[in-house]
Amino acid sequence: MAKSKFSEHIVKLRCAECKRINYYTRRNRKSTEEKLDIKKHCKWCRAHTPHKEAKK
Repeated sequence: MAKSKFSEHIVKLRCAECKRINYYTRRNRKSTEEKLDIKKHCKWCRAHTPHKEAKK
């Protein structure tokens, strides 16, 4: 079975406050070496919190 060309680049974004995984996004690992750190809305915290890239 063939692999999807995007499956290797999908990363999880975890809330820094409550540690829940809220978002999934894609990242080009060749051009972006550091981990993602994006401020997004967490529905459990009910606030905009930093979301960091989580391990697989």
